[in-house]
Amino acid sequence: MKVSDFDFELPQELIAQHPLEKRDSSRLMVLDKKTGELNHKNFHDILEYLGCGDTLVLNNTRVMPARLIGEKEETGSKIEFLLLKRIEGDKWECLAKPGKRAKIGQRFIFGDGKLKCVVVDIVEEGNRIIEFSYEGIFEQVLDELGEMPLPPYITERLEDRERYQTVYSKEEGSAAAPTAGLHFTQELLKKIKAKGVNIAYLTLHVGLGTFRPVKVESTDDHVMHSEFYSLTKEDADLINDTKRKGNRVISVGTTSTRTLETIGDENGFVKEDSGWTNIFIYPGYKFKVIDALITNFHLPESTLIMLVSALSTKENVMNAYNEAVKEKYRFFSFGDSMFIQ
Repeated sequence: MKVSDFDFELPQELIAQHPLEKRDSSRLMVLDKKTGELNHKNFHDILEYLGCGDTLVLNNTRVMPARLIGEKEETGSKIEFLLLKRIEGDKWECLAKPGKRAKIGQRFIFGDGKLKCVVVDIVEEGNRIIEFSYEGIFEQVLDELGEMPLPPYITERLEDRERYQTVYSKEEGSAAAPTAGLHFTQELLKKIKAKGVNIAYLTLHVGLGTFRPVKVESTDDHVMHSEFYSLTKEDADLINDTKRKGNRVISVGTTSTRTLETIGDENGFVKEDSGWTNIFIYPGYKFKVIDALITNFHLPESTLIMLVSALSTKENVMNAYNEAVKEKYRFFSFGDSMFIQ
């Protein structure tokens, strides 16, 4: 399948630059995955589409303030490090800009020396392995000195860091938010539970690979980035019980989807597990675990729009996206939502 099959015309003004004042006031497009029928709602109307006994699966990862601006110890020249994942202890894989300033053995300081690092290795795609030194607790130092790593298409400053976190975020480790969950409020979650809908959690730490463009012409040639996931026995049991009773497993976001489909067996059951996934889901994939999906509107030619198309059809999804452009839906991380059922 050609990557260009997933292209569409997106006016720049439809890329949301800031979150709405109220999370669940975003718009919601409901897509029937079989017929392609579309309905236009608001996100708080999601309650109408959830049934007693269904299970929503949420990704409880929390975004790190992973963008560090520092300077070279010897010359004072500026550099930016974007933390991607912890290797072990105080060693991290990161993206350095400009990379030519981050050679092995070179040292950098942040926040007047509160945090220091040395480059210890260069890995695939030019990423660096750096080792930090500091006094105290690393997470507290990072929280003080780091900035929120907003996607490259968001150019406006975010005043409140928490608006790039879900209200249920817990396990810190992501370089980007699982944005499908940004629409939920605590009040809406209470209403969902009161209706008899179960809520299960998993963790997938989102990497920056989610924003990387697909550089090949055919989907067969694309290699996905890997991301760490975990699912507890309690949540696995809840998901399996939902399947046995014939109710729906509804994934909130492509990250939750990729985790569940990685863990799921051929019968759609999951187990307690943790590890790294690089699963690439595109049309032709047969879903094992999930029945429905809540997601945002994604980049043209991205792996995310390919995953969404796999749950319905490419024709249905591309038609929905063209309708979203026509109706001026807001796109990407701070944009509107879609429910595919």
